[in-house]
Amino acid sequence: MVHKYDFLIIGGGVAGMSFALKVAREKKYKIALCCKTTLDEANTAKAQGGIASVTNLLVDDFDKHIHDTMVAGDWISDIDAVTQVVTKAPEQIKELVEWGVNFDKKEDGSFDLHREGGHSEFRILHHADDTGFEIQRGLMEAVRQHPDIDVLENHFAVEIITQHHLGVRVTRRTPDIECYGAYILNPKTGKVDTYLSKITLMATGGTGSVYATTTNPNIATGDGIAMVYRAKGKVEGMEFVQFPPTALYNPAETHPAYLITEAMRGYGGILRLPNGEEFMQNYDPRLSLAPRDIVARAIDNEMKVHGLDHVCLDVTHKDPEETKHHFPNIYKKCLSIGIDITKQFIPVAPCAHYMCGGIKVNLDAQSSINRLYAVGECSCTGLHGGNRLASNSLIEAVVYADAAAKHAIDHLNEYSYREDIPAWDDAGTIHPEEMVLISQSEKEVGEIMANYVGIVRSNLRLDRAWNRLDILYEETEKLFKTSKVSRRICELRNIINVAYLITRQAKDMKESRGLHYTIDYPPQPKNEEDLKL
Repeated sequence: MVHKYDFLIIGGGVAGMSFALKVAREKKYKIALCCKTTLDEANTAKAQGGIASVTNLLVDDFDKHIHDTMVAGDWISDIDAVTQVVTKAPEQIKELVEWGVNFDKKEDGSFDLHREGGHSEFRILHHADDTGFEIQRGLMEAVRQHPDIDVLENHFAVEIITQHHLGVRVTRRTPDIECYGAYILNPKTGKVDTYLSKITLMATGGTGSVYATTTNPNIATGDGIAMVYRAKGKVEGMEFVQFPPTALYNPAETHPAYLITEAMRGYGGILRLPNGEEFMQNYDPRLSLAPRDIVARAIDNEMKVHGLDHVCLDVTHKDPEETKHHFPNIYKKCLSIGIDITKQFIPVAPCAHYMCGGIKVNLDAQSSINRLYAVGECSCTGLHGGNRLASNSLIEAVVYADAAAKHAIDHLNEYSYREDIPAWDDAGTIHPEEMVLISQSEKEVGEIMANYVGIVRSNLRLDRAWNRLDILYEETEKLFKTSKVSRRICELRNIINVAYLITRQAKDMKESRGLHYTIDYPPQPKNEEDLKL
């Protein structure tokens, strides 16, 4: 079956929904918002800490936010991308509020701002400790009420459509690759339908499920990045995987792990060994407020040195009622496993959380493939550089969704539907007899990445990962070519593609920068200026 839309949006988090709302307000376009589960299950909904924007102009300004972002990104960040996000953040916050998103305020009506690791000022807007969920809720209500946005839940995008599907040889050196839409699996019929579009937006979120333990929901399998890579689009920065230092250590619940927000350290939480001893003074003058990569490696080292499976975060010195007020969900979650955070330490350990790289885009969110845009965690704008500054991701998504919407609308009339796209061909395929083949391969990828391509890397570890991933790739491609399309087999293909990209780009990075830390290329000493708050 063939469907036609002006805009095809693949992904239903803050990036995809805000883009949909922005193009829908211009005129009566046909818009499809495709998400592989339901709208409420996205990485956005899991973001606890908040969204960063210069708000208190009495003490804060754009230059400070820009500097903090560059420092956290180890000076790899694209200054133009950083400037665009920081300076356009306030107007996007205003629009989120207009769409119905609620941020906590003080009694005088001003925003109740938090401060997080790496930030020099209080500039984090939040909604208790479930800011992402509140943003997702507000946008979902607006999207579902809009008559011009068709929400396609439980629809899985298999591949984007390019000249390749017309028999044209497409390589990474082909200069004019174009996207004509996507092949999408219909859950009701089990068939792969053809969705033709004038403009396609990739907003598929992160890659956390590539690792054995992650704070991401299970759906974070890097689908958009893998699809664009297979279509010969440019993908960059994949070596920069963020491992937040403080995920709740709970052996009974590893996927997804429960994130203890960065805001808790900004609130005054202190990192300690289980015996109560502090240790961050041995690693960075900013102590527990150092950027995430520094804190994560410090915890990783302490765990190895002392033979621990976790360290602790201590907020017992803070006012109990204030703690419960600011972090009600964390308090409730910890209490459910027998930990009262107002009286006991919180056991924490690093795990996979955020991908700083992805589909390479310009300031208008255009990818290297014509008619294809990418926004949110699946994209690489250059904002994050070597390491994402806390709470910069949600604001990046809405700023770039705005840029993409404006550029796409300006150029929409230049495009038409490609009517000669062939239907998906599944002749000769069968349903896989043993799902254990898929589940076991998924498990192997997670273990390979956790053991060899984690917080601390080496040439030997990366080579070992590369060799094992190559075997899994060959096995999975053979299985895919002979199987009826299913979400499970497609997700397995995607996590293997993403794992390969992370490993390959890590192998190519011959220095330790930001989140990529290798014992074969020790990091260079920092300038004192870089360490200033």
